[in-house]
Amino acid sequence: MMEEGHKLVAWEGYVDWRGKPALRGQHGGMVASSFVLVVEVLENLAYLANSSNLVMYLSKFIHLSPSKSANNVTNFMGTAFLLALLGGFLSDTFFTTYHIYLISAAIEFLGLVLLTVQARSPSLKPPSCSDSCNEVSGGQAAMLFGGLYLIALGVGGIKGSLPSHGAEQFDNDTPQGRKQRSTFFNYYIFCLACGALLAVTLVVWIEDNKGWEWGFGISTVAIFLSIPIFLFGSARYRNKVPTGSPLTTIIKVLAAAMFNNCRSPSNAVASMVASPNYATKTSKAAEEETFDVPSNSLKFLNRAVTNKPAHPALECTLEQVEEVKIVFRVLPIFACTIMLNCCLAQLSTFSVQQAATMNTKLGTLTVPPASLPVFPVLFIMLLAPLYNHVIVPFARKMTKTEMGVSHLQRIGIGLFLSIVAMAVAALVEVRRKRVATHSGLLNSDEPLPITFFWVALQYLFLGSADLFTLAGLLEFFFTEAPASMRSLATALTWASLAMGYYLSSGLVSIVSSVTGTSGHTRWLSGSNLNQYHLDRFYWLMCVLSGLNFVHYLFWANRYKYRSTQQST
Repeated sequence: MMEEGHKLVAWEGYVDWRGKPALRGQHGGMVASSFVLVVEVLENLAYLANSSNLVMYLSKFIHLSPSKSANNVTNFMGTAFLLALLGGFLSDTFFTTYHIYLISAAIEFLGLVLLTVQARSPSLKPPSCSDSCNEVSGGQAAMLFGGLYLIALGVGGIKGSLPSHGAEQFDNDTPQGRKQRSTFFNYYIFCLACGALLAVTLVVWIEDNKGWEWGFGISTVAIFLSIPIFLFGSARYRNKVPTGSPLTTIIKVLAAAMFNNCRSPSNAVASMVASPNYATKTSKAAEEETFDVPSNSLKFLNRAVTNKPAHPALECTLEQVEEVKIVFRVLPIFACTIMLNCCLAQLSTFSVQQAATMNTKLGTLTVPPASLPVFPVLFIMLLAPLYNHVIVPFARKMTKTEMGVSHLQRIGIGLFLSIVAMAVAALVEVRRKRVATHSGLLNSDEPLPITFFWVALQYLFLGSADLFTLAGLLEFFFTEAPASMRSLATALTWASLAMGYYLSSGLVSIVSSVTGTSGHTRWLSGSNLNQYHLDRFYWLMCVLSGLNFVHYLFWANRYKYRSTQQST
């Protein structure tokens, strides 16, 4: 094909939205990724507008207890993020990230319609409390949780496909393309924050003052508008062709390593040709590495190629074995981020309930407790561009590396900040309880004479931790994963969030059970939050985060990047 006298070269392994070969200079690049960034603002607005305030909706209008409300929120958010693995798997295996986004957005839209209808109709919710409150049940509960988990399914699909779709628009062969991809991930977090800012200010205020049907309605409109905006970029996108199930490769290599007979090495090893290093790879080699001999890490997997296959179906290539090793090497890093996300879960549960007991007036304006995340959101919006345009260029000059600050260093900074955040949260809770005691309001539901700005401190530190870790994880998984597994690997970022929320629910249940033995008062029970020992729970989280950080340092120091541009 010719355009203005220049031949357009096809991107190998990529197609346009109609299934035709994607062309260099016509598909991909910053213009294509910009549609993804705009869509992410609307998508995160639709999701976070409800999840940030959902604990109040479940307790005030659905009449669940504070601990049940908190657990239902973390279970919902955990499920949404865990389903990102399904979205990533489908994107790598059967569909493109382009199609998975469109399908997932439609599913989330349907779930939001159900919640909007329920919030609009009093007959679909439990009656208002008089002498006693009845929890939601029967068909009302089915409609509530059906809508919530349709949203979770849609959010999971979007989170599992949209970041990878944006990152795939850049040329992995050139330093400029890799730097642009890094910029994309930084601004992806910036756009997450933009959507969150609108969610926790405008939409939360509308939910608290105009009604939840309006809040759900705004989210419904936002996700609906994201679909045509995403489609406007169709002519510019390059879409990676699915190459088959990455899980099949992993299972095959593991089975071969266990069952292959201990005989002479297979010819697969001898036939492999060595490839040059990352910085000098050709286009094809940059996407799919080849190897001449098995690496020394995870030696037990080498039996998949060095031993004679026990069955023809278990015959593996050295390339497949090394790809599976890459997946196994990133799993400890993934595991070390779960505790951070357990800490982040508190921002949507106990931190909101803490603020609800305090003075939330700002002059003549009453600030909804669920709007507290505005503090870390604003900080992220300021820090993300500063990090990309000031800190990273300075670090590149100092370290003489392409990245400046490595992915693992960035993740480590976030994990350390989570320790500080939990210590701050415990100290703030001690002060809040002291004020409640001295004011004689320990058994009262009246607002305490202490400003909610104290709780904002823990939001600030956890927001900073989220910025460093989330962007670092997204780019780390996308960059380090084999090309055939990138969407699934990137989805591990959201799976870490899911595991964090589930761990939060589990810790709440375990702490409530263990601390109630031998006649002691449970830490997380009482007629109101003032009777909880929430400070002790936060100190426990601080200690666990510290132990997790030490665990992370062990694995981060042992990790070897695929790319020669990275530094540990």
